[in-house]
Amino acid sequence: MTSSLPPEELERLRQRYGDAGGGTMHDPHFAAVAAQIFSAADRRKWPFADVATFLGAHYRADGLTAPQGLQGLDVALVGVPMDLGVTHRAGARFGPRAVRAAERIGPYEHRLRIAPAAHLRLADVGDVPMRSRYNLEECHADIERCFAAIHAAGVLPLAVGGDHSITGSIMKALGRQQPMGMVHVDAHCDTAGIYEGSKFHHGGPFREAVLAGVLDPRRCIQIGIRGGAEYLWEFSYDSGMTVIHAETFAQMGVAAVVARARAVVGDGPTYVTFDVDGVDPAFTPGTGTPEVGGLTTLEALELLRGLAGIDIVGGDVMEVAPSYDPTSNTAQVGAQALFTLACLIALSPRFNQGVEK
Repeated sequence: MTSSLPPEELERLRQRYGDAGGGTMHDPHFAAVAAQIFSAADRRKWPFADVATFLGAHYRADGLTAPQGLQGLDVALVGVPMDLGVTHRAGARFGPRAVRAAERIGPYEHRLRIAPAAHLRLADVGDVPMRSRYNLEECHADIERCFAAIHAAGVLPLAVGGDHSITGSIMKALGRQQPMGMVHVDAHCDTAGIYEGSKFHHGGPFREAVLAGVLDPRRCIQIGIRGGAEYLWEFSYDSGMTVIHAETFAQMGVAAVVARARAVVGDGPTYVTFDVDGVDPAFTPGTGTPEVGGLTTLEALELLRGLAGIDIVGGDVMEVAPSYDPTSNTAQVGAQALFTLACLIALSPRFNQGVEK
């Protein structure tokens, strides 16, 4: 068969693209992105080479230890390898390592039309230094202290855990001056009370944050909730949080849920927390408390993308437990969610001047 293209059109394409390198782009927007990525017309960093970092970002070894370690950064990518707060299957302590190892994430987000590393000064600053691998309360004190230092430096954190109890201590560090709103993707509301003498467990961080005065419950929306723990989430309803169950999400559709989320958080400072068990375990089996009937990966990404333009002041990806997923899919989902959160920061009111929409 011969080409359906007219000969003159085929010749035009040959002239324009026949000898062009893989990094040669003619569209001005694509060319601007390529210029940030390729060192020559067809060369970019191998995704499988060198030491793994979150999103392939530059590694700043002294970011969390030296007095000026965070200087010049907009965003600090932080690992929190702690899972002493789990109620069932352990293993999320290996989540940061697995998410760092995920390849082929970014550099460009096609729906949001942005390469966040071109607009943000971001670096992987390593893992939170913790004094004890055994003491849950001390770990949380160390987490809060670390994120308070990041916040004081004027840097926005993106964290990878670890179990979801971590988020409560991050919020205590970020919301001291002004309570935050929250977009929370999860199978569980995580607003339960004290269990077996401990308030530091992954089923209760958001009750803790509200009671500490750092989280405004009326500006909180929890999305994807399901499973047999519904009776534990009374605090969510009593405090005024908006709860959208997984079946309601399916009935409403992504666009309506996005509109609801944007209405709930408004234009105030907002934290976005993404538990991988919010996604159905068909896609993310590597987690400690899987619940069937969750979001698809596309629904989860469209939900996050729909938040572009909110005042995001930090975010996290939690509960990646790679030992339960030999495919590495769960870590891939976690890394993609982390990348999308970086995009949201680049498109937030704090940074989006001059970013092409």
